[in-house]
Amino acid sequence: MARNKRILLVLLAVVFLLAGCKMWLPWGKKAEMARATPEGLYQQGLEEYKDGSYKRSVELFQRVKEEYPLSPLAIMAEIGIADSFFSGKEYPEAGLAYGEFLNLHPTNENLPYVMYQIGMSYYNQITTIDRDQSEAFKALKEFERLIARFPGSKFSVMAEKMVRDCKKAMGDQEFYVGEFYFKIKQYRAALRRFEKIARDYANVGLDDKVSRFIGETKRRIAKTEAKRGPVEKKPQ
Repeated sequence: MARNKRILLVLLAVVFLLAGCKMWLPWGKKAEMARATPEGLYQQGLEEYKDGSYKRSVELFQRVKEEYPLSPLAIMAEIGIADSFFSGKEYPEAGLAYGEFLNLHPTNENLPYVMYQIGMSYYNQITTIDRDQSEAFKALKEFERLIARFPGSKFSVMAEKMVRDCKKAMGDQEFYVGEFYFKIKQYRAALRRFEKIARDYANVGLDDKVSRFIGETKRRIAKTEAKRGPVEKKPQ
């Protein structure tokens, strides 16, 4: 009798376990189906992005874009991909993703933000003053394009400050080269650099310093030429 009771208890346990599995599996399947919808995938992408899992958020946003191209969320997923690259400090990839969005959706309402982010993707690649400043130049052009196209946007207001910062970076690099020429007494080469700064990068915090160097460089050029004396003309 006791043995039969034990068998009955085991059978009941198995029944409850199987019943539990039947209740659990459909729920899990429904959850998986929810995650596979554009809304579910996009929401997952946002959650991964907020958690700082940028590579994972790119994958999820990419799925929305590729598996549900006609969904309204596909466009937002494209921005999500670019934002994920940007937040992950993969700035070249971010710039390409924002640029692709700009080309595919030239009238989208998010264009001011996207254009600003293109500029910032270049700006964040600016290196030290002893290196080429081509990224600063590219960023400058993107910010100027944004300001010209959307002058009333809040992103244009933000871009105006970045224009100044880009010009400052480019001016600093020109001054670095000019000062080098000045130190090795190549005064005419130095003067060309200083005058370029005064002409192209005014009002970015370099004016006083550049003005002093222009004056001193001209003085040294005049002094050097005076020591040489008049240049004799060759007979005709």
